[in-house]
Amino acid sequence: MHKMWMVVNPLRVGVAGAVGVMTVALVIHFAVLSSPRYCDHLGWCAATTTTANTALPRR
Repeated sequence: MHKMWMVVNPLRVGVAGAVGVMTVALVIHFAVLSSPRYCDHLGWCAATTTTANTALPRR
């Protein structure tokens, strides 16, 4: 068992795993926040006034 730790560095594996998880989380968050449902909440991808008026259904 001790020879495994001579091949695998647990600190490097932990850091690589944390970086991988954070990368996946950031990609998912940007994909969701860029979707039309959540896009307008932050204002950085807000539509113009002409598209915003035509996107809403008339009653």
